[in-house]
Amino acid sequence: MAGRLHSVVFEGPAGRLEGLWKEPDGPPRGAAVFAHPHPLGGGTMHNKVAYRAAQELARAGWSALRFNFRGVGLSEGRHDAGRGEVGDFRAALDLAAATHPGALLAGGFSFGSAVALREIEEDPRPSAVIAIGLPLGTESGSNVPFPEAPALFVSGERDQYGSPEQLERFVAGRAPVVIVPGADHFFEGQLDALGDAIAAFLAGLAEHAARPPGAA
Repeated sequence: MAGRLHSVVFEGPAGRLEGLWKEPDGPPRGAAVFAHPHPLGGGTMHNKVAYRAAQELARAGWSALRFNFRGVGLSEGRHDAGRGEVGDFRAALDLAAATHPGALLAGGFSFGSAVALREIEEDPRPSAVIAIGLPLGTESGSNVPFPEAPALFVSGERDQYGSPEQLERFVAGRAPVVIVPGADHFFEGQLDALGDAIAAFLAGLAEHAARPPGAA
């Protein structure tokens, strides 16, 4: 299992936010910020999909930061229907950039993936994006921008909040899409398949970064 876990409190636009860092065993290649699902549905940084994503990131050499959006857990402020939460995500990226040199990666699950995509629309710092269960069939996931950075999209075959067909239309061949057979939105019983998809994407990023300039 990847290295140590430690808590952090940092300033967000609506007050203090609480988070958890999952560090890799060796020197980190960079830092990743991963956001949780909808707070009004019980989403927190302890959600099992967010937890699994952080584990895979740390295993691949990234320092992974999960955090609670405003009004969740010990984070101050009140839920803002995804508007103010974009600022929360940026504050987490600011922390990651200030404390962990190297590349930045952005990601999230469900509501958190939509927030991440909206934040990075005008923030060029993340060099890659992981969007899990993007809720394209809901208000939270409507009109989300497509990222400029390399991205991975993962969805369950039986996702209740955004069908594979909606996701394929949204991506339109611009990034890899992994549809996990038999999985619902929450990847019940399919977390290993989800973890495999994340690990494969991160391995591809590492391989690309290791190539010398000009290599095919």
